Amino acid sequence: MEKPSSILCLLILFLAISLSHQSRGGHKSHHPAAKPTSQITVMGTVYCDICSNNSFSRHSYFLAGVEVKVDCKFKATAPRTYEEITFSVNRTTNEYGWYKLEIPSVDGIECAQGAAVETICRASLIGSYTSKCNVPGHQTTTDVVYFKSSQQHICIYGLSALNFRPSSKNKALCGN
Repeated sequence: MEKPSSILCLLILFLAISLSHQSRGGHKSHHPAAKPTSQITVMGTVYCDICSNNSFSRHSYFLAGVEVKVDCKFKATAPRTYEEITFSVNRTTNEYGWYKLEIPSVDGIECAQGAAVETICRASLIGSYTSKCNVPGHQTTTDVVYFKSSQQHICIYGLSALNFRPSSKNKALCGN
């Protein structure tokens, strides 16, 4: 089940990326007949779950410098073609606890329109660099929230939040 805080974080990020893309003028082609390319982004967050309850509470905070392994498979099928991209990459969270990966345009993989795309993505925690919050909590996810904009050919695959926990629960902050 998706956590409301994870979905809210992903919605805010999607809006920020969409507005940023619009302020740069979006995708502009010098050739009017050129086929627009899709911009595919896979992203997610990692946070410290202070109360060890697998939810983002008022005491939780996002973790920078966490390594995350992202595995994805994109399959596109059209009447005369079958395309598949499979990749595995490691990403490190930024100062806001976000990791992101942008996938270059590939013939046959059009996220916003055209051939149907079947996607499978998985993110897994590799390691935390803080001793205060280094016990894996929610360490693997395949839950994806998908946003697309056919006008701008932007597709965002937002994975559910991953988390680490402290080695012991702070009862003064979190109760029993």
